[in-house]
Parts: sequence; C-alpha cells; structure tokens
Amino acid sequence: MSSQSTAYPVNNTFVHPEMFYISGLQDMPFANCFYIFLFITYIVTLLCNIFVIVLIYSEQSLHNPKYLAVSNLAFVDLCSTTAIIPKLIEMFLFTSNFITYKACLANMFFVHCFNAVQSLSLLILAYDRFLAICFPLQYHSINTNSRMIIIIFSAWMFSAVTLTIMVLLITRLSFCRSTVVQSYFCDHGPVYSLACNDFYPNYIMTFLVTALLLFVPLTLILFSYVAIGIALSKITTAEGRQKAFKTCTSHIILVTMSYLPFAVIYVAAPLISFPLRILSNSLSATIPPMMNPIIYTLKTDEMMESIKKHFIRIQDKDRKI
Repeated sequence: MSSQSTAYPVNNTFVHPEMFYISGLQDMPFANCFYIFLFITYIVTLLCNIFVIVLIYSEQSLHNPKYLAVSNLAFVDLCSTTAIIPKLIEMFLFTSNFITYKACLANMFFVHCFNAVQSLSLLILAYDRFLAICFPLQYHSINTNSRMIIIIFSAWMFSAVTLTIMVLLITRLSFCRSTVVQSYFCDHGPVYSLACNDFYPNYIMTFLVTALLLFVPLTLILFSYVAIGIALSKITTAEGRQKAFKTCTSHIILVTMSYLPFAVIYVAAPLISFPLRILSNSLSATIPPMMNPIIYTLKTDEMMESIKKHFIRIQDKDRKI
C-alpha cells in the first residue's frame, strides 16, 4: 500500500494531504488477538464506567465533592476509550487505515484532550484527599459541590483551549513527503514530524502541553501526598492513621497505573522497538480507563455500601411484587 496520498494546496504557502495513513498495530505479532482484546476491554470499560456514573447519580449518599470528581473521571474514561478503540476496531475489521486530514485533526484533538482531562481529574481527586486529611474540620466548608463543579469545568476548559492551540498549529505545516503516521491514532508527534517545513513551534507546544498537563499534575499529586504523609504522622493512633490512609489507596493505585506506564515509555523509548512502543502506548491508554471504576468500587467502602443498598432495594421490590 502506498505511503503517499494526493496533496492539495490549502493556500499559497501550506500543502495539506487529503489523507493520512495510520500504521496502527499491523506490524505487531498476534495483532488479531490484540484487537480482540481491545474490543473486550472497550465493552468492559463502557459497562463499568456507566455503572459507576449511574450508581453515583442514583445514590443520594454519594452526592458529594469526592464522588462528583469520581463520576467525572468515569465520564472521561468513557470518552478517552471511545476516541481510540472504535477506530482501531474499524481498522482491524475493514482494513481502513486511511483517515482524512480534517478527521485526523479532530481525532488528535479529542484523544489528547480526554487524556489531558484524565490527568487533571487525578489531580482533582488528589486535591480532595489533601483537603479531607490535612484540613478535616474545614473540608466541608472549603470543598463544596458547587466549587467542585467549577474546578471540574475549569479542567475541561483549560484542556480544550490548550489542545485547540496545539492542533491549530498543525495547520501551518506542509506535508509533501510521507503521510504514514507511525502510531495507532493521529498522534501529535508522529504527525508534525512528517512535515517538510519548520515544525519547531509544534515541538515547543508538545513540550509545553506535556509539562502542563502531565508532569505538573503529577508533581502536584506527589506534593499533596507528601503533605498527607506529614498529616498522617501527626495522628496519634495507628488505627486512625490506617483509617485515613485507606481513603487514599484507590487514588494511589489509579495514579500509579496512569502515570507509571507513560514514565517507563518515555525513559525506555530509545531501548524498545517501534511495535513494542506502540503496544505499550495503546495499553497505557486503554487499561487504566477499564480498571479505574473497578478499583474505586472494590477499594472504597462508600461505593460498596451503596451497591449493597441498591441490591437490597431491588430485592425488596421483587418481594413486594
């Protein structure tokens, strides 16, 4: 299959291709099995995250800032996997690796935007735990539902504006050589590196976006847990420390699952082959959204208690019938 596609001039300066070709996972051994795995992952992700959102919405006891943030993370997980996996399944079923220029930019925006909001959502949950443990007496007055909604909305707006600027910078590039995108979606780096004119502004924007939406949130999360650790050390009883720390375990697992794969990929990138790097990236983008609702459900007492109440109410209704 040709790696070139017909190009057309957008104006007197820039040349944009009609199509990009997404290389996907086709060079990976056992690619067919992996596509099936991704399909199963997507179904489980949909069911689990929708269950969490419905449960939080239906249970009055979960209508608080913490679970507003949890439901937001569940919604972002739904969006992020929907932006990636269906297109991969389409590529597998119909050998449809071509994507139009505008569709590529849209795909780039939504995948990166949802990943950015996902990162900020983990920071919001860290902020909630920081207030709950370090300022327990002031928690309910500081962290209200209305303030949490404003924080969540701000995270979405900041991500959308930042990623819009990043994607718009792609339109100033000319593509006069290969149009094969070496990734499983229209990834920003592999796309701008195909340009035949100066892409230094895009490189700088990549650095800024990665810093603002990945490393800054991670740094703030780590600082929040340093403060939480100090606050826990001041609790006199071991039982009190354990009870307070237990409220953080779900979040710690989520942060580890979300950030550690990216850190390993960035550090080990020169040492691993291209197919393996694509495989690692795709797993790190699809496994956390599936595991997040499962972990929050199993590791959080309030969620488990709400599930029990929900099934008890269902059983009571069945008995009455």
